[in-house]
Amino acid sequence: MRAALWMLGALVSFCLMAIGARELSGSVNTFQIMFFRSAIGLVVVVGMLLIAKKKTLLKTDRPGLHLTRNIFHFMGQYGWFLGIGLLPLAEVFALEFTVPLWTAIMASVFLGEKLSAFRVLAVILGMTGVAIIVKPGSEIFDEASLIVLGAAVGFAIAHTATKSLSLTDHPMTILFYMCLIQLPMGLGLSLTGWQVPGMEQWFWIVVIGLTALSAHFCTTMAMKWADATVVVTLDFLRLPVIAVAGVLLYQEQFEISLILGGLIMLFGNLLNMQRSRRSDPAVRP
Repeated sequence: MRAALWMLGALVSFCLMAIGARELSGSVNTFQIMFFRSAIGLVVVVGMLLIAKKKTLLKTDRPGLHLTRNIFHFMGQYGWFLGIGLLPLAEVFALEFTVPLWTAIMASVFLGEKLSAFRVLAVILGMTGVAIIVKPGSEIFDEASLIVLGAAVGFAIAHTATKSLSLTDHPMTILFYMCLIQLPMGLGLSLTGWQVPGMEQWFWIVVIGLTALSAHFCTTMAMKWADATVVVTLDFLRLPVIAVAGVLLYQEQFEISLILGGLIMLFGNLLNMQRSRRSDPAVRP
């Protein structure tokens, strides 16, 4: 029950962040949105660490890996925000579900993890789901889908780096350096197209900054109370919820292929996770 409540918080956070990004699309520079997201996140994280008197978590012995992680995470985040303004919300969320599959490939290449037959099958299922969603070769295929898939690859590389960092650094340390490193990146790239946000735009900027943190926090807490496979399954509910939001708020067309493709990718992700747990008895949610 607790896991379900935490995942409800994550679901609301992810959906609000996507709606905020759609509301700001075309009116505020994407890099500027990312700068403000990092600035708000940095204030919140540092404030929490100071209140908890855990200033030691501001230090790390692996600054290079943090930098690498955040370069790719920044690229992934940019592609995600860009995709939100170009594609139906549900399609962006569906393509985002390929991240665990790309992560399995990246972990095999960079961390030496074995790419077993089950993981290969999971990747094949994931790519099948993608093909159903983007319909390559058809007249409705949108090249913007490639941007979101590229973003998913960026997130996967970042997740692989996070997996390595989690062995030595606290999650709050990883969040701190994410905000600290990405803040000047967003600022530098937004200067040429800087715009002064209006009151409504500031509202959505704050929503994005807060939900970006709450989404990850709620997901992490859910992992404490339930098996990872349960969390991933509950996380899939983001797809139909954001599809309904797209229909109601932006008159987007509901595509059953999104749900079908997403379900196939979900099955591939669960297969990959179950096989990982069996091959490593030490793995815990």
